[in-house]
Amino acid sequence: GQRLPLTRLLSFERTTGQSLITHDGGRRRVVVRCNVRGRDLAGFVAEAQARINPLIQHPFSIEWSGQFEHYERARKRLWVVVPTALVLIFTLLYLSFRSVRDSLMVFSGVLFARVGGVLGLLICRMPFSISASVGFVALAGAALLEGLILITTIRRFMAQGLPKRESIEQDRLIRLRPVLMTGLVAALGFVPMALSTGVGAEVQRPLAIVVVFGIATDTILTMLVLPVMYLLFGKGPQAGTEDIEDTVGQSPTADRP
Repeated sequence: GQRLPLTRLLSFERTTGQSLITHDGGRRRVVVRCNVRGRDLAGFVAEAQARINPLIQHPFSIEWSGQFEHYERARKRLWVVVPTALVLIFTLLYLSFRSVRDSLMVFSGVLFARVGGVLGLLICRMPFSISASVGFVALAGAALLEGLILITTIRRFMAQGLPKRESIEQDRLIRLRPVLMTGLVAALGFVPMALSTGVGAEVQRPLAIVVVFGIATDTILTMLVLPVMYLLFGKGPQAGTEDIEDTVGQSPTADRP
């Protein structure tokens, strides 16, 4: 056969194109990456979806993955885990106090802590993220512990026959130092994370800031508001009855001055 130069069969043209073509399920796939800074990830993706999705027509499709996909999975899990944990905590409080009102007053510490957590994010200009939501979950334990310390001591004094007002006054004198120490130790442990600027700081700082500010407001509001709430709405045990302190082996007169 006769040999022919390639130029007689085809033409060559140098253009700019894709250096790599990937496929997913037999369809071509193009990956577009971006980093989000200075705002929350969910808000950015929602705005991007509102602008980009109307431009995508058949047979093209778009899928949002990466950190946003992990965020959505974690958010769905938290919607189940957090309510379940709070219900279990309230159930344990009720089994200890046998009083819905007293249990709700201890549970109000969660609201006190959330106030500080939200203020902390606003002051530091940080968006709400999964790490921040984990910080709110961690706050619940510390907040409930401080309220539990106060209410338990008040109930023990009332069980010994003291009037409600005197029980509250004795409780504030005796439990001020333990409550402050509990809150201070928990908050100081997260200060290095709140001030971190290295690798992983974008995950650590929101959690730590929520915990530090939340514990601060919870400690203050617990000492100021919770005694007033108990004076107005608390029921307490009857004189001579056992209370939660007896179940943990503490002497009923151990904290008397």
